[in-house]
Amino acid sequence: MKELKGACIIGQSGGPTSVINASAYGVIDTALKSPCITQVLGAEHGIKGVLNDRLFDMGLEDPEELRLLKYTPSSALGSCRYKIADPEKDDTDYRRILEVFKKHNVRYFFYNGGNDSMDTCNKINTYMQSVGYECRVMGVPKTIDNDLFGTDHCPGYASAAKYIATSMMEVYHDAHVYDTGMIVVMEIMGRHAGWLAASAALASEYGAGPDLIYLPETDFSMPKFIEDVKRVYAEKGSCIIAVSEGIHYEDGGFVSEAKVAANDGFGHAQLGGLAAILAQVLKEETGAKVRGIELNLLQRCGAHLASETDIEESFMAGKAAVENAVNGINGRMIGFERGVRDGRYACKTKLIPLMEVANVEKKIPREWINAEGNGVNHQFIEYALPLIQGEPDLPKVDSLPRFAKLKKILVK
Repeated sequence: MKELKGACIIGQSGGPTSVINASAYGVIDTALKSPCITQVLGAEHGIKGVLNDRLFDMGLEDPEELRLLKYTPSSALGSCRYKIADPEKDDTDYRRILEVFKKHNVRYFFYNGGNDSMDTCNKINTYMQSVGYECRVMGVPKTIDNDLFGTDHCPGYASAAKYIATSMMEVYHDAHVYDTGMIVVMEIMGRHAGWLAASAALASEYGAGPDLIYLPETDFSMPKFIEDVKRVYAEKGSCIIAVSEGIHYEDGGFVSEAKVAANDGFGHAQLGGLAAILAQVLKEETGAKVRGIELNLLQRCGAHLASETDIEESFMAGKAAVENAVNGINGRMIGFERGVRDGRYACKTKLIPLMEVANVEKKIPREWINAEGNGVNHQFIEYALPLIQGEPDLPKVDSLPRFAKLKKILVK
């Protein structure tokens, strides 16, 4: 293998997570130590930073501030939702990317994101090969939705799942305070995959979980939903429901009316407001006290409840991306493979071709969902529980989080 020397770019894209910066730190720290990588550049707002030649010199950052990225939520370099065209239809963006790559002698490109980001990676890799520019492109996975193809799980999912399960347990206790009944509808992110909403079932393992869970993997029926809730409410005097934002009717239409409000740069519906819609329906149908709760951004930025397993695996993904790239690997996404070591859960990285990952969604197996379509089986618990383990020693000042403070010095 020929040694390839040059600069690298790390960019972040799509919705942030509480541990996405742990992956970025894995890339940055490993790249700074690599003799093959001459300069480590951070793209401001993902691929837009490349197009606009807005690149930070990560080598000028304080090493301690970089280390704090492991415990800092959101996307420290800035994110974007920008869909580049197919190069055979419009190569304008690609020609500009190549121009910036040549200007800074960029020979390594690491993109940290989800489905659409892997599509971007794949397109850039294909273009660079077509024009004969040697650049190794690697995808670093990220998504709380846990829907990337080929990997056992995704960095960011476990911490969001832990936040959801913990919040569910806390809400459960609050909802059982009064001698009058209450119905609670908790809306959880996830778009077309129910991994996040299903994580509410982890709370049930400890006696404080939802009575009903509705996922996008099965068609939603409003009459059946109302019937389920009335039955549970009659039996228990209360009812707690977890619903995925992406639940849909048999015809594919989202139950949430928010789908008509807007969409992101990739044409995906911006979902939300489902809890309020269902709460109003249940109030009219039952006359009970009903609360609608939308966790919204909290579930993806709740770093105070991050899983230590998730943090360390996220860092591992970024580190593996650099190590594989300098060893000659190109056009791959880092994936996770589950195993057992000394009788306990273990995880190692693997390589997945970008073209296999791009724009493919992984959903919960139907056999992990109960026959009624309103809950999950124990197979899901066995899958998710190991991922949320561990309490990181979070840096704090005056009992408040101490997050990374980057200087973000632009390369001239």
